Amino acid sequence: MPEALAAALLFAALAAYALTGGADFGAGVWDLLAAGPRAERQRRAVGAALAPIWEVNHVWLIAALVLTFTAFPAAFAAISIWLHVPLALALAGIVLRGAAFVFRGYGFSSLEANRRWGRLFALASTFTPIMLGVCAGALASGRLRASRPPQGAEFFTVWLAPFPIAAGLLALALLAYLAAAYLCVEVQDEPDLREDFRRRTLASGAAAGLLALVCLALAAPGRGAPALALRAAAAAAAVGGLAAFWRRRFRLGRFLAAAEVSLLLLGWAAGQFPYLIPPELTYAQAAAPVSVLRPVLWAFLCGSALLAPALGALFYVFKRPYLL
Repeated sequence: MPEALAAALLFAALAAYALTGGADFGAGVWDLLAAGPRAERQRRAVGAALAPIWEVNHVWLIAALVLTFTAFPAAFAAISIWLHVPLALALAGIVLRGAAFVFRGYGFSSLEANRRWGRLFALASTFTPIMLGVCAGALASGRLRASRPPQGAEFFTVWLAPFPIAAGLLALALLAYLAAAYLCVEVQDEPDLREDFRRRTLASGAAAGLLALVCLALAAPGRGAPALALRAAAAAAAVGGLAAFWRRRFRLGRFLAAAEVSLLLLGWAAGQFPYLIPPELTYAQAAAPVSVLRPVLWAFLCGSALLAPALGALFYVFKRPYLL
């Protein structure tokens, strides 16, 4: 069915954004928390890892947004109204982060001005994933209503609640964990920096595990065995990833960290199925007419046929030593 394919492509785009652009946000967290005698080297390592590819990673967010408002317009309308405030804050964070990163790296200001731009980049990188996680948590909470706009305090209470806030902190911890896992491989020729990022990987991975338990305690029960199976697989990947980093098997740990994030996203999607906005709006109800879905899907697939080789070439040129 066209709506099922559109939904699968939507979550694939979200997963790709988490694994690429999300890790960029996590790298900004480590820029903010750089400390010790190697703090400046840690920040330079973050900048060197991000500089060749950071802007292109937003293509996945754009793809997810376009698929949502063209393939599922009713859901896009409800989400953009109910979660207008955190979405606007996340958008502001994305813009500020990108501008600050450019001005820090390529500006002609004084050293102190560049440091201020660096702090803005790091703070925006920390704040934005919290807002994105809050939006995901609010959507999963079942408190949004596609049948009516928010009334009074609902405009804020729907996302300023324990579960969405816990989900936002979990998103921050997961992306910091993912970024540290990537950086452990990126700095493979600098053993002291690799150890710094290894310790950060273990700390953020443990924090993500604790926050996942908090979210599990606050969340509504998952719908069906697939959601439970995916959450169990994510937990296994988390334990395996931490064990790999403990034993300094960095490439295996990086793979398992990416698997954990992907499985958690799939578990979130499976827990909501068949609803796009639980408990009112299913994928089928939110979907655009078939006359719209078919050209949208063809455009997405044809665009992907052009985009995939370009992305492959970009990563081959700039990230070849770290890919395998």
